[in-house]
Amino acid sequence: MIRRTALRTLTGTALALPALTESLAASMNTSQTDLSPSGATALKGRINHSVCKWCYGKIPLDEFCKSAKEIGLTSVELLGPDEWPTLKKYGLTCALPQGAGLGIERGFNDPKLHDELVASYEAIFPKLKAAGYKTVICFSGNRRGMSDEEGAKNCATGLKRLMPSAEKHGITMIMELLNSKVDHKDYMCDHTAWGVEVCKQVGSENFKLLYDIYHMQIMEGDIIRTIRKYSQYIGHYHTGGNPGRNEIDESQEIYYPAVMKAIVETGYKGFVAQEFIPKRDPLTSLKEAVLLCDV
Repeated sequence: MIRRTALRTLTGTALALPALTESLAASMNTSQTDLSPSGATALKGRINHSVCKWCYGKIPLDEFCKSAKEIGLTSVELLGPDEWPTLKKYGLTCALPQGAGLGIERGFNDPKLHDELVASYEAIFPKLKAAGYKTVICFSGNRRGMSDEEGAKNCATGLKRLMPSAEKHGITMIMELLNSKVDHKDYMCDHTAWGVEVCKQVGSENFKLLYDIYHMQIMEGDIIRTIRKYSQYIGHYHTGGNPGRNEIDESQEIYYPAVMKAIVETGYKGFVAQEFIPKRDPLTSLKEAVLLCDV
């Protein structure tokens, strides 16, 4: 995808966001922009910050990793094995790798794909372990007229075949919740309760959900209550401003400081990844988002 942005600057050590409401502005304390002795932005440490590289496709990976490190991020994700060495060069991890499966539309809800999917994930598990990574993304696939009950059962059947190998290698498979209303028409794993049902049927701690806040705001709302209710089934989080999937600022309807506080209160120790499409200067917007979420 093409991401086009325009320059926006930071002034001093404080983020200047004139259009923010008073409460949002107050949440972005100027002390958050202090730099640590290493040169990286000093963050509070209650949120492990990551970012999805695909949103910044025009920036070369080396350059992006250097900037991510300076912002205070510790992970760049949705990258495959060929890109992992670059992350290690900059002391970054990949909180949610990719590199297996058949894409978003062709997933575990189709039994005809199970053999191919199982082989694909079994091939990447050893590579993930060797790289020191503990997760990998996966997808339900599109409905194509299938009932939710049948789809959940099919997903669980295929995923159960992988759990012994996932457990052996210490890998957690993370199925993404996506909206089927705007961005991913007909996608099956589009409600949290459905994903939780698959988790229950799989019955392993090595299978969890990627709760994408942007996608689930579109599909069901009630973000904080849902996070609190289903936190034990959530293994990863993504951000994004709604409507538009752009900056998570005053232009959209989700108040991210409150969402992040709710995530912290559940005892979650994993990563939260920024996955919005910048409309302004991308790295400035990324830094602003990290500081906003650093509760």
